[in-house]
Amino acid sequence: MTMTLEQVAQAMVAPGRGILAADESSGTIKKRFDSIKTESTADSRRDYREMLFRSTDAMKNYISGVILYDETIRQKAKDGTPLTKIISDAGSLPGIKVDAGTKPLQFCSGELITEGLDKLPERVKEYAGLGAKFAKWRAVIDINEGIPSYSGIKANAHALARYAAICLEGGIVPIVEPEVLMDGAHDIDRCAEVTEWVLKEVYQELYYNRVTLEQTVLKPNMVIAGKKSPKQAGHEEVAEKTLMVLKRTVPAAVPGIAFLSGGQSDEDATAHLHYMNAMGPNPWKLSFSYGRALQAAALKAWSGKAENVAAGQRAFSHRARMNGLAASGKWKPELEKVA
Repeated sequence: MTMTLEQVAQAMVAPGRGILAADESSGTIKKRFDSIKTESTADSRRDYREMLFRSTDAMKNYISGVILYDETIRQKAKDGTPLTKIISDAGSLPGIKVDAGTKPLQFCSGELITEGLDKLPERVKEYAGLGAKFAKWRAVIDINEGIPSYSGIKANAHALARYAAICLEGGIVPIVEPEVLMDGAHDIDRCAEVTEWVLKEVYQELYYNRVTLEQTVLKPNMVIAGKKSPKQAGHEEVAEKTLMVLKRTVPAAVPGIAFLSGGQSDEDATAHLHYMNAMGPNPWKLSFSYGRALQAAALKAWSGKAENVAAGQRAFSHRARMNGLAASGKWKPELEKVA
């Protein structure tokens, strides 16, 4: 039975489940493989991702969808099975990253614009044919002296909305990802101020581009102090301020919000999500779309060795379970110690 776009969006944020972001570019995954002293080749990248996708407990119980990279959506497992089929057979949805990365934005010093709208309708059609049920496009907003500017926010919000409209026309659900980075020295209140501004502009542009919100999923940053800030907020304050901003900006028509982890530690990303759900009920489902925060422990346990596949899968399953519990407001710190 073919799922409607609304059904796909709802399935992506199904209770107690979330999205695995396995869409690292070739450059990013090379850095990760360098950290475990493993060469990044088409085969080693395939083997690593196959290990994750064949983690039966994690995939069947806690992972609703997987964001893939262009290389990965075309790859087959060692036994010849397409990786998209392994994902689908586990009851998860294959998705695809469609943006072409960031470039400096003209006349906006220190700000970036995400590219990739060129020929996007044709690429969306191809990816849908390869099995993709949803897509992802990431806009990047930095906080620094004098930025972000209105020009920078407006340009990125407009590109996100154009991308979302193209996806819906092509029959796949768009994940709308405006990320306010946590790299600076700003405090949590400055992050709240910028995140609110960004989300207001994004939803205005989605409206102008006639995007049906029920057929989308939002992937935002949490409201959190910059890494260089001397004052870091506790888990409950992050949860409270994130919810405050979301309630001011995100329409209730949106089925769900799948947070990015954005450089947080594994346990912080889990704890923040837990407290937001524990403070509910909320107008939308609150879930996760984590990359490094789901994969770091698994990558280290695997370390590029075939004999470590089971250890890597155990580490991945643990993080998936912890975040699945957080998505239901049922996580406890002591459960981390049981692993």
